[in-house]
Amino acid sequence: MLIGYARVSRDKQETALQLDALDKAGCQRVYVEKLSGASTERPELERCLDTLREGDTLIVWHLDRLGRSIKDLIEIVSSLKRQGIGFRSLTQSDIDTTTANGALVFHVFAALAEYERARLQERTRAG
Repeated sequence: MLIGYARVSRDKQETALQLDALDKAGCQRVYVEKLSGASTERPELERCLDTLREGDTLIVWHLDRLGRSIKDLIEIVSSLKRQGIGFRSLTQSDIDTTTANGALVFHVFAALAEYERARLQERTRAG
């Protein structure tokens, strides 16, 4: 089964783009979170992860929707792999952890996502 997870950082942000892409990807169910990825409590993500079973694939629109740090992303994706659950990112189409190449690309993109987040924080602080 294909399960989607969408997240926006604030109530004012829209999930339509993510939801449309997840629907087109064939997700049978999508969990939607409306709070910061930096938050340690993400109840919809927990529900999503609890729903997944061996053979399922978790699909997100972009890596930064799932986690904000390399450590967080790697922990989640490693846990999925141990359970026999795949992971795909729609905007980074080479990320598909059911393949060796896709797993490698995941680690590269996770590093880039954390770098971009740090740059955004720097720009925000600088004004």
